[in-house]
Amino acid sequence: MESKIEQSIDKIDEYIANCKFVTLSSSKIIVNKEEIDELIRELRQATPDEIKRYQKIISNRDKILNNAREKAEALINEATVQTNQLVNEHEIMTQAYAKANEVVSIATRQAQDILDSATIEANNVKAAAIQYTDDLLANLENIITHATQLAGGNYQELIANLNSCNGIVKANRAELHPTEDDGLESLEIETGESEETEGPDLI
Repeated sequence: MESKIEQSIDKIDEYIANCKFVTLSSSKIIVNKEEIDELIRELRQATPDEIKRYQKIISNRDKILNNAREKAEALINEATVQTNQLVNEHEIMTQAYAKANEVVSIATRQAQDILDSATIEANNVKAAAIQYTDDLLANLENIITHATQLAGGNYQELIANLNSCNGIVKANRAELHPTEDDGLESLEIETGESEETEGPDLI
């Protein structure tokens, strides 16, 4: 199932593909400013929702690690209880210590295995979510950049809107690859509304 961002990108692609070329030009097209503004507005509204959805996927990493820690602590506590029970039996004191050490050793190894597996799984979930989001944003960035390059100097308002949206995309991509891993940070962007005017524009 396509995400809202992908659907918005498809609409922009389809709209641009269906626009007529300017007479005697193979690079400039005629667009309706009201329609392109509406498509850009939909894209702006979809971007925060998608970012929040993938941020939620990334946050599951903490839940996976917490569950792993709880299981590890439960194993160690169980091993400790068994150790205390064995130690209290004086007639098998020596065997109790040996058995207790073995139980604790096994429990520790199992706990470490659980933590290692959980860490790998959590990192894979995080990496996949970041990569998928980054791919979406990269595709969006390419489309906006391409649309900006097609725009002429007479349409500064449209260019400003596209550049504003492109800046938001680049900022979000940068937040996906922080220089320091200081935990999972919220991915927040600010969106704005562009003014609507009637009549077709020429790019």
